[in-house]
Amino acid sequence: MTRVAAVDCGTNSIRLLVADADPATGELSELDRRMKIVRLGQGVDRTGRLAPEALERTFAACREYAEVIRELGAERIRFVATSASRDAENREEFVRGVVEILGVEPEVITGDQEAEFSFTGATKELMGHDHVAGPYLVVDIGGGSTEFVEGGEGVRAARSVDIGCVRLTERHLVIDGRITDPPTEDQLAAMKRDVEAALDLAERTVPLTRACRPADGHALVGLAGSVTTVAGIALGLQEYDSSAIHHSRITVDQVREITAKLLGSTHAERAEIPVMHPGRVDVIGAGAVILLSIMERTGAEEVVVSEHDILDGIAWSIA
Repeated sequence: MTRVAAVDCGTNSIRLLVADADPATGELSELDRRMKIVRLGQGVDRTGRLAPEALERTFAACREYAEVIRELGAERIRFVATSASRDAENREEFVRGVVEILGVEPEVITGDQEAEFSFTGATKELMGHDHVAGPYLVVDIGGGSTEFVEGGEGVRAARSVDIGCVRLTERHLVIDGRITDPPTEDQLAAMKRDVEAALDLAERTVPLTRACRPADGHALVGLAGSVTTVAGIALGLQEYDSSAIHHSRITVDQVREITAKLLGSTHAERAEIPVMHPGRVDVIGAGAVILLSIMERTGAEEVVVSEHDILDGIAWSIA
């Protein structure tokens, strides 16, 4: 058994997993898993730079995580940084801060690497279980990008595209520095065109069109906060319960209904949803649009929701 610490720093959130990994049995025993919304990607799509306040929020979370890692005695640490830090001109400032706090250099991975970690984390425990048999189409809807990975025992095709719940919200739903609440029909139409163009781009590498119809055998597996939040709403949970959400199956009709409600609601109404994290209130509508568009493009009748994702894949990579 090897005790490892994995950190995934994305556009919207930073997450930590400390676990004991046993490569011989394929078991990952979770000791601590936590997440903070830091919005590292605030304004990156517009300015090309990481904002000072976004960096400070992220560094504050890193200080908390460093204490947890020390207390639990992790032998190895891997810090992976994704979309926002790939895009930023001042990413070296981010790198220096992480090294000072955690003692490891963040790896600004490519979209393809991100996709492979997501696939491993999401499917390692599914393989060999008849109730969620492969092959799989894994979609990881992040804050700045969405990863598509298709495979069975391993990855066969992967593509990352620049659509995510934060990026689309800032690109299409913000006017004069304020989020339109609820968005106009023109804003929604522009956002949906952007999503469809990104799906066209992804499909050059990963088979999407009607890939998840029952006859084709692919199971659609959805990862990350937008997907798990929609699942929590569909399940009618009165508080966020990862054990209930993990491996739940949400139909396309449920996703369609929830997306319509989210897009037609105000900030206050979304904030009242029991499973809604405060940091997702303004961006969940865009995340739901991405999920629904993927399900309609692939022909998926349902999405299998996984709480295990890139973070678990990072942990396995250092086990």
